[in-house]
This record gives sequence, C-alpha cells and structure tokens, in this order.
Amino acid sequence: MALKKRNKVSAEFSMSSLTDIIFLLLIFFMLTSTLVSQNALNLKLPSSSSKTVAPQSMSVSIEKEGRFYFNGKRMSLGEVEKGVRAAIRGTKDRQNLTATIFAEMGTPVEYVVQVLDMANRLKIQAIMAVEPVK
Repeated sequence: MALKKRNKVSAEFSMSSLTDIIFLLLIFFMLTSTLVSQNALNLKLPSSSSKTVAPQSMSVSIEKEGRFYFNGKRMSLGEVEKGVRAAIRGTKDRQNLTATIFAEMGTPVEYVVQVLDMANRLKIQAIMAVEPVK
C-alpha cells in the first residue's frame, strides 16, 4: 500500500503584502514631510533663554525690509489681517488660537507692533518666536 504525502511545501513568496506596506509608508512620509516646515522662510531670529511652548495656529513672518508673510505666503498687512480673520472664522476653539510672529533680527519694531496691534484688535494671542541661546 503506497501512501502519498499531501503536505507539499511551497517555495513561493508573495510580494503583494510587502508592496502594500511600502506604499503606506510612502504616503505616510509624504504627508508628514509637508507638515514639518511651517516656517519655510530663512529668517535669522533673535535669541532668548526663556522657553514658552504654545500651540501654533498661524504664523506671521516679517522681514527687515517690511515684507509680511502669512503662513508662508507673501501678503500686505491688510491681507494678513484678512487671513487671520478667515482663520478665526474657520475655528471653533478661539481660546487656543495663537499667532506666532517670526520677526527677522533687525526688523524695525513698528512692523512687529503693527502685527501685535492687529492680534489685540482681533482678540487672539500673539507670541514672538525666538532662537534658543546656544
């Protein structure tokens, strides 16, 4: 009586699950890389030894020459205010809405005061971004 062995070991390797994992990792890194650089402008910020950590809702960057940027897009001060108003209308949690001001070192104080005054009028928090002391 001849008995046949029914358990055959297959030497095949399925690549479909591996390609799914690689595809998901690719999507993950593409999405997170767009969230990393909030302040894409290369500004030399003043330094400070104090630490204040606040959630950043929006960013207003100011160059020495008086150019304003709202969330990385160049705008006039009036357009920045319109953008901030739109951000206020678009959020439910107005208490935690924070405008982070990135003023380049050497920026005249009047530009910073204009942005701080705008934040005060709109009743939102404004903080100044600085480089940590090395």
